[in-house]
Amino acid sequence: MRPGFDKDLYLKTQKEHIIERIHQFDNKLYLEFGGKLFDDYHASRVLPGFEPDAKAKLLQNFSDIAEIVFCINASSIAQNKIRADFGITYDQDLLRTIDTCRGYGLLVNSVVITQYADQPGAKSLINLLSQRGIKTYKHYPIAGYPSDVDLIVSQQGYGANDYIETSRPLVVVTAPGPNSGKLATCLSQLYHESQRGIKAGYAKFETFPIWNLPLKHPVNLAYEAATADLKDVNMIDPYHLDAYGETTVNYNRDIEGFPIVNTILTRIMNRTIYRSPTDMGVNMAGNCIIDDQVCRAAATQEIIRRYYHARCDCRLGRESAETVCRIEVLLQQLGVTPDGRSTVKPAIAKSRQYDCPAIALELPDGKIVTGRQNLMDAASGAVINAIKDLAGIGDEVHLMSRVVLEPIIKTKLEYLGGHSSILNLEEVLIALSICAATNPTAELALSKLVYLNGCEAHSSCILSDQDAGLLRRLGIHCTCEPVFENNALYID
Repeated sequence: MRPGFDKDLYLKTQKEHIIERIHQFDNKLYLEFGGKLFDDYHASRVLPGFEPDAKAKLLQNFSDIAEIVFCINASSIAQNKIRADFGITYDQDLLRTIDTCRGYGLLVNSVVITQYADQPGAKSLINLLSQRGIKTYKHYPIAGYPSDVDLIVSQQGYGANDYIETSRPLVVVTAPGPNSGKLATCLSQLYHESQRGIKAGYAKFETFPIWNLPLKHPVNLAYEAATADLKDVNMIDPYHLDAYGETTVNYNRDIEGFPIVNTILTRIMNRTIYRSPTDMGVNMAGNCIIDDQVCRAAATQEIIRRYYHARCDCRLGRESAETVCRIEVLLQQLGVTPDGRSTVKPAIAKSRQYDCPAIALELPDGKIVTGRQNLMDAASGAVINAIKDLAGIGDEVHLMSRVVLEPIIKTKLEYLGGHSSILNLEEVLIALSICAATNPTAELALSKLVYLNGCEAHSSCILSDQDAGLLRRLGIHCTCEPVFENNALYID
């Protein structure tokens, strides 16, 4: 797909805008950093040209003046909340992200446990972080939050929270997921700074919704699809319209919470800083779209993907039917149907033809290849057929010898206690790697895996977590029909 977003312009204009905001205050800005700090694949899918690590590269421009504070909600730890895109818990993703920050040369200041109430999981995390030399702080529930401003802005409210020691002009406050307490952490710090005579400021960095795109632009609707489980709804910012006569887009939670947040900010800083939720933001992504039609098309496809993901999660008991309905409404607003995805009909047709699971995969040139379950599962078949096609290898050529495959099957069944002789994608790729050591044709095919990054695929049934995760790591955007492969309740 050709680019619709200028990544270089984005880094330049975003940096300039954040520096300008820092200078509006006493050279101390707490920047609430929403969304994913790294691996922002949603943004890269709906804004072709946006790099998944664009925000990390942006922060590298501030590496000498910025430090990062991470927030994690104690309740998320207790509930073992999962990052759906990586299949790991919030606390594990926290550790992963800290490591990644350090790899980019960014200073990680500390971790704040929000809503702390002696939860065992939170205590364990604090102990782990302390053992690894990472400072931790505790922020506590405040009775009457967020409406009892007198209590909140007092020694019994924010004053009871631990004060986070910071030393740099820009403090980036981020988290592994939503509802982690980033805003409350920023406001708590502003209170403590004001008690110390420091006039620090607050701003919000949130890529979506994009404030200067139309309300029903597909890029903004894709944000609603991504947060359908949170019931986020894009809205015209009435405060901004009233203050400036300018139509801008924000979302319901920020708009509904603005009067309270603004009251708290005004109480702490003894002056009114912002006149609208849009005023608080520093996002310049909308100014860096260079091909609106490309972004519209990409965002529409993302909404269809979200629809399939929600339907499958509903079948798996992870999501509600209401979430599916919310995304269906978005599709209706755009006038598109789920089968408007090029790989859907070929996958279903292949499955019906052979009466087994099948996957269709669209190559970079638009050609559709398919794979079905046989000796290997459908994901393996589709990937092998795709890289053979990219390498110009005929369909009749076998890349892997049975001498390699049969010991793997034997190990699965006889030594590891498996119940299926079908090889999954990871096992097939390992076998292909072994064959590539002595087979130049297999080596050539293996080298084409990189070209699957960004390709679209669709499965006739719900994939195993293992195959789904590996397709994701290959960069393949795969959706599934909300159908189980068989009646088994447990898949090993």
